[in-house]
Amino acid sequence: MVVYDLRCGNEHVFEAWFPGSDAFDAQAKRGKVQCPVCGDRKIQRAPMAPHVSTRGRAVARREAAEQAMKALTNMQAFIEKNCDHVGPQFAEEARKIHYGETETRNIYGEATPDEAAELRDEGIEFGEIPWPVRGDA
Repeated sequence: MVVYDLRCGNEHVFEAWFPGSDAFDAQAKRGKVQCPVCGDRKIQRAPMAPHVSTRGRAVARREAAEQAMKALTNMQAFIEKNCDHVGPQFAEEARKIHYGETETRNIYGEATPDEAAELRDEGIEFGEIPWPVRGDA
């Protein structure tokens, strides 16, 4: 596991863990890396100071990263089992539910950063979760 400081196009800096640099490059190229603040997918590595770690710290960090990934994977499985997947129609379905045009239910799907901003402006509550990438990185 490797940790990178990343920067989105809106200059938000955040930290993310990857199996290796090739995994980051592949995920970023496919738009799978997203800013947790604004949802931007134009992500680059931010300059970082080198970190010298003792073996004990490295093991602890790896274990923490593995636990975090397991928690995200478990959360993803729970959501997939208990919510309706509406795909790219997420914003439209969230509006219908919010305005009482369809039955209230738990949904998940995809929204563009612009759609997410519009939902926020309308006061529609939702969460953004960084789905763990399955299969090839």
